[in-house]
Amino acid sequence: MMERVYNFSPGPSMLPLPVLEQVHKELLCYGDTGTSVMEMSHRSKMYLEIFDASVAALRALMHIPDTYEVLMLQGGATQQFSAVPLNLLTASGSADYVDSGNFAHLAAKEAERYGAVRVVASSRNEQYRFIPALHTQVFDPKADYFHITTNNTIYGTRYAKLPDTGDVPLVADMSSNILSEVYDVGKFGVIYAGAQKNIGPAGLCVVIVRKDLLGRANQLCPRLLNWQVQAETGSMHNTPNTFAIYVAKLGFEWLLNRGGVEAMEQVNIEKASILYNCLDQSKLFKGTALPSDRSRMNVTFVTGDEAKDDAFIKFAAKAGLINLKGHRSVGGMRASIYNAMPVDGVRALAACMKDFEAQNA
Repeated sequence: MMERVYNFSPGPSMLPLPVLEQVHKELLCYGDTGTSVMEMSHRSKMYLEIFDASVAALRALMHIPDTYEVLMLQGGATQQFSAVPLNLLTASGSADYVDSGNFAHLAAKEAERYGAVRVVASSRNEQYRFIPALHTQVFDPKADYFHITTNNTIYGTRYAKLPDTGDVPLVADMSSNILSEVYDVGKFGVIYAGAQKNIGPAGLCVVIVRKDLLGRANQLCPRLLNWQVQAETGSMHNTPNTFAIYVAKLGFEWLLNRGGVEAMEQVNIEKASILYNCLDQSKLFKGTALPSDRSRMNVTFVTGDEAKDDAFIKFAAKAGLINLKGHRSVGGMRASIYNAMPVDGVRALAACMKDFEAQNA
């Protein structure tokens, strides 16, 4: 049997080994039920206990107030690009967006289908190498919401500071850094995140929405995208992704056992520092994001020579470090070091980079 490698994939990404081992143990028979989780009715008592435990664990991890609903939905974060405006873009009919990366750009373009979208800041013309400067005087105080993407998976940037949007609800796509650092949920109107980076398997999307924002949906909003409908039916207006929710529960419990998000944030700072220190000291490799906005989850870098980039990716794969190829729009390399990536994996990558540099600088 082949040994496991260090998987730096941007998503679907690696899962914590203890979680996978627990899934393996329970795959055929969950507890004393005599069935697999994949065979359970989503409305059965045995499955509802799993669902409720998953939501409770996420609430504990993020200290989510009772004034927020937690939804476990299908469709991934991309489906919420439509759901956000369909649920919120219904009073002034205008929303502010920050274009800080590919997914932020796509979210804004989708919202344009449903109302007036103002891009209040963008780094698109500079290849998204940084989070654009935000000036509160250009924010619309009458906007229905203000949308950001907290971490840029493709270009390797993150918000070091959240914008102050006053009374305008702040909506955040946290797909690639949820649970990796501490956020005050109370500062947001809505948080949504696809599961496949820091939560669990692909196909699940977590939506955390302030209750006073429910009931505002456009009359043409499909019922499956209507957050109020999903809240009233316990995320079960249709059959949810039962297996992904079960795996997410195990992931949440794994994080709680490690000291929660507070402890995980310190580990993530350490991991990112190892790689960025390696890059800053290197004569061959160079980071692509501006240092002030560097992501802790997605570290992007190049050699400046495509042939050497390709050679390094192959060199690393032989050392058991896989999925380091950068996104086609950036090139080079990208190391995604989500919560499940151990410090030893990051150290192994830094050592591999130094070995390659010694042979190719």
